[in-house]
Amino acid sequence: MTDEATRTGPMLFLRAAGPEGLRVAATCVRAEGEDPPRFATDRAHEAEAIATRAGGTLWRVEMTLPAPEARYTCDDVEYRVATDVTGDVTLAFASCNGQEEGDLDRPPADRNALWSHLANRLDHEAIPLLLNGGDQIYADEVTQAHPLSQEWPDNVPQSLSGDEWREMKAALDASFFARYTLQWAQEGYSEVVARVPSLCVWDDHDICDGWGSLRRAAQTSDVAKVLFASAREAYLMFQFGCRPDERPEICVGAGRGMSWRVDLPGISLVAPDLRSTRSKSAIMSDEAWGDFAPALDGTEARTFVISSVPALGPRLSLVERAMKLTRRMEDYEDDLRDQWQSFAHRDEWRRFLSHLMAVHDREDSAVTVLSGEIHLAMRGTMQTASGPLHQLVASGISHPAPPEALATGLSLLARLGEAPLRGHPIRLHPLPGKRRAYTAERNYLLLKRRGAAWSATWHLEDSGQTADLPI
Repeated sequence: MTDEATRTGPMLFLRAAGPEGLRVAATCVRAEGEDPPRFATDRAHEAEAIATRAGGTLWRVEMTLPAPEARYTCDDVEYRVATDVTGDVTLAFASCNGQEEGDLDRPPADRNALWSHLANRLDHEAIPLLLNGGDQIYADEVTQAHPLSQEWPDNVPQSLSGDEWREMKAALDASFFARYTLQWAQEGYSEVVARVPSLCVWDDHDICDGWGSLRRAAQTSDVAKVLFASAREAYLMFQFGCRPDERPEICVGAGRGMSWRVDLPGISLVAPDLRSTRSKSAIMSDEAWGDFAPALDGTEARTFVISSVPALGPRLSLVERAMKLTRRMEDYEDDLRDQWQSFAHRDEWRRFLSHLMAVHDREDSAVTVLSGEIHLAMRGTMQTASGPLHQLVASGISHPAPPEALATGLSLLARLGEAPLRGHPIRLHPLPGKRRAYTAERNYLLLKRRGAAWSATWHLEDSGQTADLPI
């Protein structure tokens, strides 16, 4: 990396929130050997070096930012942060920040158009939290960093010697670090994450395309173990602001999984880890379920569950089974296997929906599911005894929109309906002002609490902002 490329940040990550304000971690990358960044609020904060890789050092400070608004400086540049999470509040949600190939070769003004739109919004609208719904980075090209992983996942050795393991780990560590550093410095995005603390859940591209839904031989190889270890460390550093061997304090359970929960006044944010233990036959292991299920106990009046892949959707199992009749679509098999609606995960999907419905049907409680992954905007509902449980999808913020034909095809499929839990039908609905269930435009989502009422609005790249949707 060049010296210019190794100057990234600041980036804010939420640790805790309450009426008094926000507790955050702030990170920066500086060239190896360069002086640490200078952070200050009402006092100076000494930065801690938490990792050095690829010619850069990641630095961190912990700060408390008082409500209702706070300012801090990094290397004498001032940043203003909205910190009031009581009363009326607006949260942002985004996903799919990249594309599979040539992501950073795109003109920044085009790639980051919606990030720049969100950054400009901060000058006149208080947004104290950014929820990142997965695929914050498209790391698929990281495997090109070492000869033994270059043909991943189709042709890799099953076993590695000790030297090969260490050499590959060092190469992938450096490649992940460099890619995050370059991407985090992107115009528009860098302005948002310096002013709005993030909470992140990962999805496959934060590791590699289709992680967990690939063929068993690749997924159980030593190359896969090295790839996952490097991706996990990078995720900890660049999406939590943690040391590579540190488990975030917001995580729940005692395992190595990274399901987490954060409570704000009247709001619980719960994110199951849908990638760490995923296989072709299971989305979450018994240990992962053991982490997630208790995280739903005693939640606040409004619970947002961040499921990286949509929990409510059309009958994709029909498409998945039809694909078995032809080899022409086998490249899409892992994309369908990734979904809760896959025929391989149907029992687990019912289990997940049952947990959500149990919380939604508690007195004075409501659940809303937030998801990304599909590169389309959509919404759905599942009928319950206490009213509709909403699913909101915002995807992607910088990934190119797919062809209109895909949105049309999925919208037609959605008309078939679905009811994995008997008596609780799932229906997909158009966004406000739209005619079909899926919208093929880049987008991000705003969640608004005004008084006791919640609503959602999508900002669509071409159509503009939708009307508020009560949820």
